[in-house]
Amino acid sequence: MQSAPFVFGRMAEGENFTDREQERARLSQNFLSLTNTMLVSPRRWGKSSLVKRTLQDITAKDRRTKTCSIDLFNVRNEAEFYEQLVTSVVKATSGKWEEWLAAAKEFLAHLRPQLSFSGDMHEEITFDVEWEKAAKKPDDLLDLAERIAKAKDCRLIVCIDEFQSIGGFKDSLAFQRKLRAHWQNHQHVCYCLYGSKRHMLLEIFTDPSMPFYRFGDIMLLDKIANADWGTFIVERFAKTGKRIAVRQAERLADFVDNHPYYVQQLAQLAWLRTTDECDGETIGAAMQGLTDQLGLLFSGSVESLTERQMRFLKAVLDGVELLSSAETLGRYKLGTSANVVRIKEALREKEVIDISDGKVEILDPVFKHWLTCEYFVR
Repeated sequence: MQSAPFVFGRMAEGENFTDREQERARLSQNFLSLTNTMLVSPRRWGKSSLVKRTLQDITAKDRRTKTCSIDLFNVRNEAEFYEQLVTSVVKATSGKWEEWLAAAKEFLAHLRPQLSFSGDMHEEITFDVEWEKAAKKPDDLLDLAERIAKAKDCRLIVCIDEFQSIGGFKDSLAFQRKLRAHWQNHQHVCYCLYGSKRHMLLEIFTDPSMPFYRFGDIMLLDKIANADWGTFIVERFAKTGKRIAVRQAERLADFVDNHPYYVQQLAQLAWLRTTDECDGETIGAAMQGLTDQLGLLFSGSVESLTERQMRFLKAVLDGVELLSSAETLGRYKLGTSANVVRIKEALREKEVIDISDGKVEILDPVFKHWLTCEYFVR
């Protein structure tokens, strides 16, 4: 059975990666010049895929460049952060387990490095250390990447996903100050910080009162252009012996507002429904199938929202721009302008909406479609 030529729910690699040539060039230049970079966009816009593809491009050409990737999704405190950082840096800069152990003994002898093996004999390095105690004197831990890169005469790129998680650490601001105080002095290492909660990252990186203000280059990731999606979808269909016109491919991407995750998912559903050539009727059926598939999830999301929050979303869908005007407050029964401020903040925290340049936008395009075509027409 032929496999579908579209990828969603995991990182897009190789021929599944779409466009982003300008972003890749800028990110690559930042990495090669050791410029710290903060990558910001809403969830599922392809940040992780972009970073991974850029790192692959660089390391394929330059063996002196080492890369280290850390995910803070399940990291809840400072001690866990140090454990992730130390382990990842040592492994990234040492090729074999013997080198891991040698590097750990040389640079972190007081941490008593040990090797453990999983059931399939896959090597894993661990450190027999009380991380809570080590966190009280973290200088060696925070400078480890720089010390190793300098000693090995290499360039090290440290990429940290879900960076906004540090906002939930105890004494988060003090922790951020420690990170900034050390990392800003590193000459052989650069840091790429990104995550899935755009509003939290913007606060960390753009608020003058925050430690990471002006830490480096802030890249606000845009959506992939509709025309680029059209070309990609046509090529992926053709690769499997099926056809879709450019006009229809662009229409497919437009259905989900060029959202990377949903374009790939909708394209797969349309591809599965296509025997020879995908037409508008097939795309429409695929979109309805996607909406029905996610309807139960959306119903659950709606149940967690208040009546005023739902009426606020209806105003947004109706194209209302002056959401705090007396006319809007009365028409949609939103109460006071202070209520609107609280509603906006609550919906942004729930990642239902995004606010950019004062404009409110519903983040999930399929949820938006479901609200318009299903929920509010009942």
